[in-house]
Amino acid sequence: MSGGEIAALIAAVAFLLLVGALSVPILRLRHTIDAATQTLNDINDRTGPILGNVNTSVEQVNTALGQVHTTLDGVNLQLARVDTITSHVSQVTANVANLATVVTSAAANPLVKAAAFGYGVRRASARRRAEEQEAELRSRLKAERRDRRKGGVFK
Repeated sequence: MSGGEIAALIAAVAFLLLVGALSVPILRLRHTIDAATQTLNDINDRTGPILGNVNTSVEQVNTALGQVHTTLDGVNLQLARVDTITSHVSQVTANVANLATVVTSAAANPLVKAAAFGYGVRRASARRRAEEQEAELRSRLKAERRDRRKGGVFK
């Protein structure tokens, strides 16, 4: 055996030791990559049902929001009615205050009493006519609504 052959043999043994030394970390790295791949596959398998549940929850929330919107529309309608009632109560209060003033004035002077009585009679008859007209209008509107409901048309 010559010196070149011995050097080649030493180089081959060194290369063999290098490959052997590097094979252990490479095998461990392969196991690490396999574990990471398995973990990602597990996460992927679990994410699908979770996203399905999230979509269902979002749909339910949207349905609930639609119902809340409908309820708020109803509340706003009722508030409009309460505003009307409040304005009527305000008018009644003003009328009662005016009536109290008229009664006070009427009690102070007999001539004023006669004028106040005439005014009261005129106002009472005008109110009675207005109430009758309003009652007639309300009953007509109520009948129209009832007819619309029976006819299947909702407005």
